[in-house]
Amino acid sequence: MLDVVVIGGGNAALCAALMAHEAGASVLVLEAAPRAWRGGNSVHTRNLRCMHDSPQDVLTGAYPEEEFWHDLLGVTKGRINEALARLAIRASASCRPWMRRHGVHFQNALSGTLQLSRTNAFFLGGGKALMNAYYRSAHALGIEVRYEAPVNRIELDGGHFLAAWVGKERIEARACVVASGGFESNRQWMREAWGKNEAGEWPADNFLIRGTRFNQGVLLNDLLKQGADRIGDPTQSHCVAIDARAPLYGGGICTRIDCVSFGIVVNRNAERFYDEGEDFWPKRYAIWGRLVAGQPGQIGYSVIDSKVIGCFMPPVFKGERANTLQALARQIKLDEATFLDTVTRYNAACRPGTFNHQALDDCRTEGLTPPKTHWAQTLDTPPFYAYAMRPGITFTYLGVKVDAQAAVHFSGTPSDNLFAAGEVMAGNVLGQGYTAGVGMTIGTAFGRIAGAQAAAAALRDRRTPVVAAQAA
Repeated sequence: MLDVVVIGGGNAALCAALMAHEAGASVLVLEAAPRAWRGGNSVHTRNLRCMHDSPQDVLTGAYPEEEFWHDLLGVTKGRINEALARLAIRASASCRPWMRRHGVHFQNALSGTLQLSRTNAFFLGGGKALMNAYYRSAHALGIEVRYEAPVNRIELDGGHFLAAWVGKERIEARACVVASGGFESNRQWMREAWGKNEAGEWPADNFLIRGTRFNQGVLLNDLLKQGADRIGDPTQSHCVAIDARAPLYGGGICTRIDCVSFGIVVNRNAERFYDEGEDFWPKRYAIWGRLVAGQPGQIGYSVIDSKVIGCFMPPVFKGERANTLQALARQIKLDEATFLDTVTRYNAACRPGTFNHQALDDCRTEGLTPPKTHWAQTLDTPPFYAYAMRPGITFTYLGVKVDAQAAVHFSGTPSDNLFAAGEVMAGNVLGQGYTAGVGMTIGTAFGRIAGAQAAAAALRDRRTPVVAAQAA
C-alpha cells in the first residue's frame, strides 16, 4: 500500500511530499491542474517572510521573533492562534537551507521592494521558479505526481483517513496530507458567503481571483461535512485592491495597484473612505481589497499626481492620465463637482512635512475625515493619474482546525493520519488581515510539518502488522 498521498500541487503540498519522502515514505502527489498550470497560487508569489536575528545572505538587518509576532498580531487584530503562529515564525528561520537543497534560489530585493529586504527573502525567478525547482526535485527523487487528478472526496472512518477518490478511482494510503487550497475560485460559494449588501448588490459578483481557478474548495467542503472542526470566517481572505481590468483568474502580483499610499482613494461617489497612509504598504496593502468590497459597486479609484512617480512599483496596465483634475474626473466617469470638492478639501487639510516614502513620515492631514496619517501631499502637479480597482481575492481563510503536528481535528480530537497544510488551514493563523510573504511562511512551515508527520504515521502503520504477527 502507498504510504502517503498528498492532495494539492502548490508550495505546501510539495513541501509535504518532499519531507515525507525524506522520512522514508512512498509518496503520491495528486494535482487537480494540468501540468502547465501546476503549482496553485504559489506560482504567483515572490517571497517568504523570514525570522532572523542578524543579516543573512539576501536578508538585511534583523527580524526577530517578537517583531514578526507583533506584525502578525497587528494585522490580524488579535484573531490568531499564537502558538501556531509562533511555530510558523520559528520554522521560517531554518527553512531556507532546506529549500536550497531542493533547488530553490534567492535574490536580493529589487527597487520598489526595498522595504521588504529586512523581512522577506525573494525567490530568484519568483514563485514559478520556486515550484519548478520543487517539482524537479520531486521527479529526481522518484515521487510520483499525477496531473489532472482532482480529488472529489476523502474516505474516512471517523477521523481516520482510508482513501482518496479521483472520480471513481479509489486510492488507498496509510496517511494523507490535504493541501488543496481554499474556495476563492468557487463563485457560488463566495456569493453565498458574502450574501447581499444593503444596496441589494452581491459583492462577490465583482471579485476577481488573483490565483488559480482550481481552488474550488471541494475537499474543504467535504471535510467540513464529514465533521472536521472548522476555523475562520468565510468572508475573510487575503484580499487586495487590484486593477479593475485584471482577468477573472490568474492575474497574480502584476495586477496589484501599489500607489494607494501616495495619493487618495475615492469610491464611485467620488468620496474618500479610509486612511490611505495608515502604515507601510507591505503591512496594509491586503486590507484594501476588503475596503473596496464595501464600497458601492465594489470599485475604487486610486488617484495620484506626478510628484510620487517612482515611489512605488509601477502598474502593468497604464492608468487614466489627464493634465487637469476636471479632465481626470470625466475620464473615470465620476461626478466632476464632487471629485473636485473631495480633492480641494484634502489639499486644504494637508500639513507641511518632510515627505519620505521609505519611512512613516510627518506628512499628514488635519481636520479631515477620514484622515491621512502619512505621505499626505497636495494633489497639484500634473499630469494626474487614476487607477480603477476591484477586490482581488488571493485565498480564503475558512479552513480546518489543526494542531502543532498539522493533524486535522474532529470534535476536538486530532486525526492519527490525516494532516493539512497551506491555505486549507491558514485560518488557524490568519483570522483576518495579511502581511507580505506570510502565506508562504505558513505553507512552508506546515507543509514540512505535515509531510514529516504523515510519514511517521505511515511508517507506524507499516510496522503494525509485523508486530501483531510476531506476537501471534
